[in-house]
Amino acid sequence: MHKSLSRRLFLQGATAAFSAATMGGIAATASAKEIVRPKPLYGPPPGVARLNANENPYGPSPAALKAIMEASQKGAYYVYDSVARLKEMIAERHGLTPDHISLGSGSSAGLTAAAIVAGRKGNILGPDLFWDTTSRVVEIQELGEIKRLPKLESMQIDLDAMYAAIDDTVSMVQVTNPNNPTGLLIDPIAMRNFCIKASKKCTVLADEAYNELTDNSDANTVIPLVKQGHDIIVARTFSKIYGLAGMRVGYLIAQPEKVEEMEKYGVGWYGLNQAGLAAAIASYEDHTFMDYCRNKVKEAREMVSAAVKENGLTALPSVTNFMFVNLGDLNAETFRAEMEKENVYIRGIYRDYTNWSRVSMGFLEDVQKYTSALPKVLHRMS
Repeated sequence: MHKSLSRRLFLQGATAAFSAATMGGIAATASAKEIVRPKPLYGPPPGVARLNANENPYGPSPAALKAIMEASQKGAYYVYDSVARLKEMIAERHGLTPDHISLGSGSSAGLTAAAIVAGRKGNILGPDLFWDTTSRVVEIQELGEIKRLPKLESMQIDLDAMYAAIDDTVSMVQVTNPNNPTGLLIDPIAMRNFCIKASKKCTVLADEAYNELTDNSDANTVIPLVKQGHDIIVARTFSKIYGLAGMRVGYLIAQPEKVEEMEKYGVGWYGLNQAGLAAAIASYEDHTFMDYCRNKVKEAREMVSAAVKENGLTALPSVTNFMFVNLGDLNAETFRAEMEKENVYIRGIYRDYTNWSRVSMGFLEDVQKYTSALPKVLHRMS
């Protein structure tokens, strides 16, 4: 694994060296005023620690990169066969049929379709704080509204309160587990019991984008409940642990009739591409790579946890590739802007959680930039 990763880094370095040599030749024939260093087309600028998007910079895996190269040579062809293959892999993994699977551009496409279907029937119920970007389509299109539970001091989702809040106006309950931006994981037995009860009253959407980052993916998923016939939608993505955020592949798992209903909205798998699908297929069962990434994320979280504690702050216990830090009396948006001055990009305020700041786990050297900048920024803001 390490040899493969080292080889990839060597190839990247060789490409950079070639580019540098080429630019050197140009510089010899043009004046300094005429030369403008181009901005990078892919990824963050040099020297910038991009820790604001929950990306996994260790991906794509070596196997995915090889598959991308091969698939790109067949870019002239539509993705029918690739779609069928990935659906079959996912279905086989969970003892389902391909009709239970809906592929799309990341999980966002499917989540948006699920929200539209729900909004045409009623409202969406969710916790006060969750990843609601796709759900907000119901309010943007004036289909319905998002009903939110009151805040909890623990920041954990109150499943009992959520179940009690389901009434005739609610068509779908949405639970992000592990939650974003808190990073908290719901007890798997409690989550399972809630989904069984709640799905008798309305559709339950379990957004499991960060599931594979937990220590036990199978224990923390409710996909088996779909197999049992419950009205549950499970969303997954290749954007997180697989490191394919820019390749845009995700999927929903649900009852076939629900999949058919959701696929009426958007273009579904037709918007996918050969390279992204090839990367997803190559990555799906690459447990060596996933273990490698999980360990790197844990190491980064330990670095952030130590820095937060050393600087008199606290953070929620996270099982994901990000952490939610309590800044005390400080403003999270001001903190974000000050960290950006140190070339460290993080997230600002979520809703009215003005003193909570989310930071993603990236390359360890980028996380080190965050931990080094933290005391300087806090001192400036104090």
